[in-house]
Amino acid sequence: MKTVKSQSIVHPVIFIKILKDKRLVVIDSKTTVRFYDKDSLKVQSGFKVNIEHKYYKNNVVDYSYDGNYFATMSADAKESRLYNAQTKKAIARVTRHQGEVSCVGIDPLSRYMFSCGEDGKTFALDVKSGKIVFTLPHHADTINDVSCSKNGNWVAIASYDRKITLFNLVTMTPKEKLKAHSAPVMKLKFFGRNKLVSIDKNSKAIIWNIYSSKVIQRLEGIHDDVTQLAISSDDKFLFLSTKLGYILVYDLNTYELIAPRFIKITSPITSLAFDDEHNHLIIGTQDGFLMYYDIFEKVDTLKNLLMKQDIDAIEEEVKKNPILRYTDIYSLVSNLWENTLQKAKKAFQNGKKEQALLMLKNFMKIPSKNRVIQKLVSDYAEYDKFVQLAKNGKLALAYSLANQYPVYKESKIYKLLEDRWKKDLFQALKYALQPNQMERAKEVLAPYRGISNKTTFIQDVLTKGAIYKRFRTALGKKDFKLASALVQQNPFLKEFPEYDSMIKYADTLYMKIQKLIYEGENIAAMKLMHLLSTFTDFKDEVELMLKEIQNKQKFYDAVERGDYQTAYNMMAEYEELQETKAGEKLQNEWDADLIKANNFAAVGDVNGVKNILHKYFDISSKITALATIFAWTYINQLETAIREKRDRKEIENGIKNYILNFGVDDQIEILFEIFKKRYKDTKLDIEQLKKGSLSMWRPSMIVKSILD
Repeated sequence: MKTVKSQSIVHPVIFIKILKDKRLVVIDSKTTVRFYDKDSLKVQSGFKVNIEHKYYKNNVVDYSYDGNYFATMSADAKESRLYNAQTKKAIARVTRHQGEVSCVGIDPLSRYMFSCGEDGKTFALDVKSGKIVFTLPHHADTINDVSCSKNGNWVAIASYDRKITLFNLVTMTPKEKLKAHSAPVMKLKFFGRNKLVSIDKNSKAIIWNIYSSKVIQRLEGIHDDVTQLAISSDDKFLFLSTKLGYILVYDLNTYELIAPRFIKITSPITSLAFDDEHNHLIIGTQDGFLMYYDIFEKVDTLKNLLMKQDIDAIEEEVKKNPILRYTDIYSLVSNLWENTLQKAKKAFQNGKKEQALLMLKNFMKIPSKNRVIQKLVSDYAEYDKFVQLAKNGKLALAYSLANQYPVYKESKIYKLLEDRWKKDLFQALKYALQPNQMERAKEVLAPYRGISNKTTFIQDVLTKGAIYKRFRTALGKKDFKLASALVQQNPFLKEFPEYDSMIKYADTLYMKIQKLIYEGENIAAMKLMHLLSTFTDFKDEVELMLKEIQNKQKFYDAVERGDYQTAYNMMAEYEELQETKAGEKLQNEWDADLIKANNFAAVGDVNGVKNILHKYFDISSKITALATIFAWTYINQLETAIREKRDRKEIENGIKNYILNFGVDDQIEILFEIFKKRYKDTKLDIEQLKKGSLSMWRPSMIVKSILD
């Protein structure tokens, strides 16, 4: 593929991101930050941080989506730093890792900066105050990557210990660690509503369902060290860059490898981004270049070739760029092939071989299509024989040929055979149900003897007439549950017109339900769902639809009557509710209150936090989040007390109270080390103290000062 445009950055390009205001931010290994017009690549502004990063396989820098904050590691990786991107002033420095900092990240809502280290610890800083608010669950080894979901609800961290931590930022609670990799996990990326892709040191990639913590798929075809990954904004394509300069592309619907060498450049790829406005993949390289590639390159060429009906040339272009298969233009080509194929089959069936081949002429130079055409020619060589056998009533031989050449089953004459079979079967059943008419039933079915796929049905009709009666009676009473059960136990019932009518009725119900849901008529839809659920084939799907509608209805009812306890708890359990207008409003309200509360927490003002968040005290899904905020508030009280050199016993009492309420966490351990250095005569041993936990904390435990 050819570059659409490129720009020399001189030094390795270690970070690319399109910001909320559409600017493109590019950061090189010397931490020179440049802002470009993403379309023209004209420099708009920039600044230098004067930190040289020699190792940048992990995310050593990050920029907030709103453009207000910038995170980086120091050159010696001893600390991570958070800057206000507008003032260029440092907000915070994290020096608490035991060992080097390994990566940094900022969540998409610009609430937290994450500082990850070789010690397996991840500190989350409030970006406004720059203070540590909470820590993520520890890992036994280095953290290699941190990633957040687009909606900011989830954060994931990948570790050298081969595990992945999932943490819910709404409830402030962790899920169980994901364990399926046999090597250190190096890269992570969320996509869709509930999916995560992870890649390990052995270039093995896994797709996860984050709700169930189950492996959905393992990707095949990666044979090089993956350096970066990007996902198209519509979540259709996964792009993986490699150390050898290749870009691999995967279909995120089927998880199949689309192209193992979609792009090849001479330098290792060090950063990736995707511009959804123009479908451009943006690549940063180790030799200091920024390059744009149109993933749908040559789509205009496809349009022109389609107008000329040059299908061969179209396929040649698609070979060069396999992503073109996903365009509307190529869909027209696929439809043209299918329509032409069907017309050609009819021509073959009418004995017009030359006409059929003329229709297919444009596709003959395409190897995959030519194989289909040649098989078609070979299969239809026996078609006239099939027709004669059918017309002469030699049904066993006719059906045998149809089984040998399945394409015959698409013909009009085969369908006439099947219609006759169903009528004969029904007639035989009528005779079988009458006294002394069994011989006539056998006589009707005699032509079908020796047809393997009819034998079982014939035996059932001759011996299970009573079951058919029960089936018809069940349908007459609209007892579809019993009718469906009888069909499952007795497949021969599918051969009768009553079964076709039953299925058509079920399909009609399903379409009505979908229409009602779309129109917001949930109550009417639910009534029909109860009826549709009696059809065995639809039972599971109806249960899912019914549960989703019931949840939404219960959620809307809760919001309408002001029952925010139920509404927030449901949003925590069913994340899709956050995408509704009511859910979005509630989530925005919580986020806004959280920002206000954090401002008070940063200065240890318990009453300020309490006044903002008291309305959430009875919401069970918010308890851990509330506990996290109050714990941080009390840590800030203790830090202030140490800084002001308050009485040792008073601070010791505060530490005891903190541990009694919240247990021993990273914040209190770090603070205790500071305390021991300042108050060398302390005899306090936190390991001997009675310990609480965040999960056991309740709002009734709030005190104005942890020191009291």
